[in-house]
Amino acid sequence: MTKNVENKRAQSIGRAIAKYRADAGMTQESVAASLGIGNEAVSRMERGIATPSIQRLYELAELFGCEAVDLLTTGSHHVDDQYRHLKQMLAKLDAKDRELVVSLLEQLSARLAR
Repeated sequence: MTKNVENKRAQSIGRAIAKYRADAGMTQESVAASLGIGNEAVSRMERGIATPSIQRLYELAELFGCEAVDLLTTGSHHVDDQYRHLKQMLAKLDAKDRELVVSLLEQLSARLAR
């Protein structure tokens, strides 16, 4: 694997960590305190400079109320990962809103396929 690919993956994971942290209403400081690490360590993970270990991913997921796989697949270009992300978003909606979103996606997909 090239260094460029590794950097892009680290940045994608970092963006996911930042997103889930913000969604959980946490600051970098509160995450650092919960994990017993420095604020700079959290900042480096979020910027994609440092890649968290698998154990650290599980700790972060527990803090944020998500699954570790969410931190790895958010922002992925793989269809299965994107499907999983869409499924999670749709699951939060009621039936009527899900129908609306699916309809909009169908229309957009048909238009883009032309």
